[in-house]
Order: sequence, then structure tokens, then C-alpha cells
Amino acid sequence: MFERALRAVDGWQQRRRTPGLVFGVIKKFGDDRGGQLAALITYYGFAALFPLLLLLTTSLGFFLRGNPQLQQRVLNSALADFPVIGDQLRTNVHSLHGSTWAVVIGVLGLLYGSLGIAQTLQFAMAQVWNIPGVKRPGYFPRLGRSLALVAVLGVGLLASSAATGVVASIGAGPAVTVGGLAASVVVNTGLYLACFRILTPKQIHWRCLVPGCLFAGPAWTVLQAFGGVLVAHQLRHATAVYGLFGTVLGLLWWIYLGAQLTVYAAEANVVVKRRLWPRAIVQPPLTEADQRVLDDIAEQEERRPEQHVDSRFPSESPDSDT
Repeated sequence: MFERALRAVDGWQQRRRTPGLVFGVIKKFGDDRGGQLAALITYYGFAALFPLLLLLTTSLGFFLRGNPQLQQRVLNSALADFPVIGDQLRTNVHSLHGSTWAVVIGVLGLLYGSLGIAQTLQFAMAQVWNIPGVKRPGYFPRLGRSLALVAVLGVGLLASSAATGVVASIGAGPAVTVGGLAASVVVNTGLYLACFRILTPKQIHWRCLVPGCLFAGPAWTVLQAFGGVLVAHQLRHATAVYGLFGTVLGLLWWIYLGAQLTVYAAEANVVVKRRLWPRAIVQPPLTEADQRVLDDIAEQEERRPEQHVDSRFPSESPDSDT
């Protein structure tokens, strides 16, 4: 009885484009162990968050030390998007002072500490696109992409802060609020596209990255706007029991939401580009999209140029193209 009902739902979603596409993205997320990728991104993201924010405040303190009012305005707008720790950082993080060389060395040290998240994101994008190990970039190209990613994120954060400041200077009201959210959507969508282009192996054309970014930009804006409310709901009882550890758990939960959003957006790009739907809920039988996904997962294990991984199903002839 249960299997019959499940097969009826399966047949319904396979015959319809939108439900089939949505389930295809969810299925691909599971096939690539997207939850584990998101957890890995969360770990390195949590470790890199404080160095990146301290890098921002240090740079502001160095370049805007003659204008403390402007420094505080930019600092407040930049940190406003971080729930749980935004207020603490605004009041407790201070810029580094000293000689130019001391600031340069400090900034380079903080920059080095933030490269782990960039390397992890590149690994996640290669896994999502099922790029064979032999075709993935080496250490120095990955390092160059990591530096480019940090630079783009810094520019994006400053652009977001500038947009927030411009909107705030106009005044208050529903129209201003909607305009601010619209500006954030545009900035975040463009930032996602730029970051995906840097993180994704070069054999993937940039046009293939647009669909996921059109979803991730607005979704990230919503997560920024309501992140504080969501985390506050999660921490309603946790802070009373765990205190500071509850705050850390709330921040990790928020970062994990952002990591999952990023992985799902990347998976959507792959599913749309390769038309990996409809997928079967109940197996067997496998759909054509199921077989192609399993072929890609098998072939991504190639580690050497002289190695060849061949994947076939019983219905396919040995000479068929897989």
C-alpha cells in the first residue's frame, strides 16, 4: 500500500517539470553528500569569520584613521548582517595600531588564516560538478583563486555597506526598506555569480552558473534580513542552559544555513545544465538522469591521466558512450 502510493507520487513528479526539477536538485544534493560538504564549509567558515571581520576592521582603522565617524558608519553597516555577534563586534573589536609594517604583517597573517574556507569551497564546487580528480586545478591555481575570492568578498562587503549607507541616508519608510532589499538582492546575486565563477573549474562556462545565483541571491538576502530572528528563536532556551556556548551554537547554525544554500545553488546549476531530471524516488527502475548522475560520480574518481573509469548498466552495451 505504502509503496503503491509512493510510486504514484513518483510518477506524478516525473511527469511535471517544476516538481521534477526540484526533486532532481534535492536528489543530486544527497548523491554528492551535500550535507557533509555544507558541514565542512561551516567548520572552515566559522574559523575564517573572525579573521575576515578583523581584517575588515583593521583595514578601516588604517585607511580611515583620519575620519573616525566614517569608519564607524561603515563598520556598523558591514557587521549588521551578522546575527548573534554583530553587536559584540561593533563594541569590542578595535583596529590595530602601530607602524605600517606591523599593520601589513597583521593583515597578511589574517588573510592567510581565511584561505581555508576558499579551498574548501573550491573542493565543494568540484564535487558538485563531479570533476574528475585528474582535471582539477593544482595547488598554486587554487591558491590564486582563493586570494581572488577573498578580494571579491571584501569588495562585495564594501559594496553592500555602501548601498546600505546610501539607502539609510535617504530616510525611512516602506519604500526605502523595499529599495534597500532590492539593492541587496542585486548586490548579493552579482556577488554569488562572481564567487561561483572563481570557485568553479574553468571548463564550466559562466552562463551555467546563472540559474543557481538567481536563486541564491534573493535567498541570501532573506537569510541576512531575518537571520537574527531565526537565530534568536533557536537560542530562546539554549542561552539559558548553555550560556556563551548557546550563542556559538546559534552562530554555527546560521553559517550552516548559508552553506547549505550555497551548495543547493551549485547543485541547481548542475541539474539545469545537464538536465538531470526527472529522478526516480522509488528504484528500480532508474531513469536516464539517474544513470547519468551515477556515471558522473563513478568517473570523478579518476586520479591519474593513465587511469580510466568505465561505468555501465546492464541495459547498455560495452561500446556505448558513458
